[in-house]
Amino acid sequence: MKVSGILDVQEGYMPFHGYQTYYRIVGDHSSTKTPLVLLHGGPGSTHNYFEGFDDLAAQTRRPVVMYDQLGCGRSSIPDDAQLWQATTWVAELQALRTYLGLAEIHLLGQSWGGMLAIIYACDYHPEGIKSLILASTLSSAQLWAQEQHRMIRLMSPVDQVAIADAERQQNFTSAAYLTANQHFMEQHASGPVTDADPEFLRRSKHAGTTAYRVAWGPNEYNPTGTLADYEYTEKLRQLQVPTLVTSGTDDLCTPLVAKTMVDHLPNATWTLFPHSRHMAFIDETPVYMARLQRWLVAHD
Repeated sequence: MKVSGILDVQEGYMPFHGYQTYYRIVGDHSSTKTPLVLLHGGPGSTHNYFEGFDDLAAQTRRPVVMYDQLGCGRSSIPDDAQLWQATTWVAELQALRTYLGLAEIHLLGQSWGGMLAIIYACDYHPEGIKSLILASTLSSAQLWAQEQHRMIRLMSPVDQVAIADAERQQNFTSAAYLTANQHFMEQHASGPVTDADPEFLRRSKHAGTTAYRVAWGPNEYNPTGTLADYEYTEKLRQLQVPTLVTSGTDDLCTPLVAKTMVDHLPNATWTLFPHSRHMAFIDETPVYMARLQRWLVAHD
């Protein structure tokens, strides 16, 4: 246990399938408030950006649990492509709940983390989920790809040609493509990181590039990996757990993607953040955290 100001931070490693999963818990570990568990995106994006939730834990004393999924960050990064599929990461989440004694939780998944939460909830019917928070995520890989390509058509002609050429040739290494993809991601996802950003965003990290490529694909708009057939829109109808969907107006998770989930979830609320991209908790931190705090209190 180490203490930073008034914030308790507990770090450790969970044995998992012969490897190690790094976890980080902040907040009051003796609190009676239901812990909030965070599932990062990617696959392979690491927990780092979730350290922005530390202030929520400090202000409310609610335990907040984050971890690096296998294949990235401070967790093991095995050289085994067969691992990079949903079943691995669901098993890891199940193991972490058992290892940390997380009988009742709120579960927040962002981007791929939201897909993981949906797969877990729909296919495994876990107990003890008091609420779901689906942050800038998706229920259909096909709809996601369709919407990304719609937004590509709004880019400059030069960038559109570079992306089209890369897709036609299946070669995502040219300078023109890399520049165009950077423009796309900065417009709809995040970045650029500057010296004015919080340390946790500037800190170097071990991104899970192999896990991302094998499980998803070469970029956000070409799902070709083990998750390419991810289609859970109709399955959402079975989820009775209270669900908060959050997204930004300039998000990879477009309003159509978000509304598709909301329309199929029996017990869902949607909050759209007007000045955000793919990480509203970074682009509009105070507003996002206030909304999240109201939600958690109402569903404790």
